[in-house]
Amino acid sequence: MKEIRKFGIRDQIGYVCGDMAGSFVNLYVDAFFLTFCTYVLGIKAAWMGSMFLFARLWDAFNDPMIGSFPDRWQIGKSGDKFKPYIKIAMIPLAISGLLCFADVSSWGSLAKHVWVVFAYIVYGMSYTGTSMPFGSMASVVTNDPIERTKLSRARSIGGTIVGIGAISLVPQFVFNKAGEVVPSGFFKVAVVFGILSIICYCLLLHFTTERVRQPKVEGETFNYGKVLKSVFKNRPMLGVMLATVGSLLFITGNSQLGSYLYKEFYHAPQVLTLVSLISIPIMLVFFPLIPKLSQKYGKRNVILVCSGYNLVISLILFMMPIQNVYLFLVINTLATSGQTAFTMLIWAFVTDCIDYHEYQTGERSDGSLYSIYTFSRKIGSTLASTIASFSLGAIGYISGIEAQTAAVAGHIRSLCTFIPVATCVLELLGIGLVYNLTNKKTTEMYAVLKKRRDEGEKQA
Repeated sequence: MKEIRKFGIRDQIGYVCGDMAGSFVNLYVDAFFLTFCTYVLGIKAAWMGSMFLFARLWDAFNDPMIGSFPDRWQIGKSGDKFKPYIKIAMIPLAISGLLCFADVSSWGSLAKHVWVVFAYIVYGMSYTGTSMPFGSMASVVTNDPIERTKLSRARSIGGTIVGIGAISLVPQFVFNKAGEVVPSGFFKVAVVFGILSIICYCLLLHFTTERVRQPKVEGETFNYGKVLKSVFKNRPMLGVMLATVGSLLFITGNSQLGSYLYKEFYHAPQVLTLVSLISIPIMLVFFPLIPKLSQKYGKRNVILVCSGYNLVISLILFMMPIQNVYLFLVINTLATSGQTAFTMLIWAFVTDCIDYHEYQTGERSDGSLYSIYTFSRKIGSTLASTIASFSLGAIGYISGIEAQTAAVAGHIRSLCTFIPVATCVLELLGIGLVYNLTNKKTTEMYAVLKKRRDEGEKQA
């Protein structure tokens, strides 16, 4: 550990800002890119599904490659491992949002389709360039498990602030009072979010300190293949990855299809604003409660209980259609409140899994392991985007028209309410059956790691 300022509220504020920075672009693209392309550009939903699948296949090679850069090469003079990479990618990320929501509807069909693929891939690579080092930073900001839990909570707050305070307002700018799409609104929002993203990344870099240093051994070379093989022996990581696939089905699928549900089934697209705002009281309750429950019962047990509750209510909503939009809004919000616990705790799980790798092998490969973990997030996001797009085409959704038939609207409702069910099943399997780090095992692991690190410092 460097002899510098101790971990504190500044680091947590910085981490909140870091997640806000990425979320301004990421959440906006996830929630409204499909809507923009189908309604404004007139591109078929099924084609979008193929495009999402192609882009994620590219990510399969792109993510691990970029994620391993900090482990391979240290750049800059500060000695920081991850901050320099964030500085490089944060401006391209902001620009990619403008590319995604540029109105090219007047272009020819081929040109429009090529542009959509180009813009989305630029966005994906730029987001990887910032999200990989940002997520990996948690393991070098502090090596204390309790402080890492605080960072995990801080990260979940960042995305929630953007989701509630910014994304929830987007429908007011991209839909008019009659529920019709306003094409220019998408680009204007992208400009504002791009600027806010850059500002928040600057705050992250200013407030957050990298403390944990691992000196390079002379003649040592980085072996990515060795790290990749170790993941298959890292059972906790495999469990978290499976659960994360489920979580991303909810986050991406729910956000992408939400506008279709409220526009076509309930004929009230502007109610989307309330979807985020109504979750504020739940966040206020969970914010102080989750850390206390986790400390008393263990974060694994907290997620299992919350996901089980979420599954029961979601099954009821799937099987029993609710016609009143506000009644559905309230019950659905209460049902999916179980996801709040998962969102707040998942990043603490990830750092435990990264440390479990060090516990097994004696080596640290934070960036590479984090990139492998985030691949599971891309898989979940890909499945959600692809299934949502293909499913819309399969149920008869027609791009470019003002309203869908009642039968199509009903199918959209079924699709939207089934996603949380699938989410909870995967979370329960991943955390309940595969993940095997109990409170006792975790405590033992950190005791061993502390002893190793203390001995290493004495030898140094």
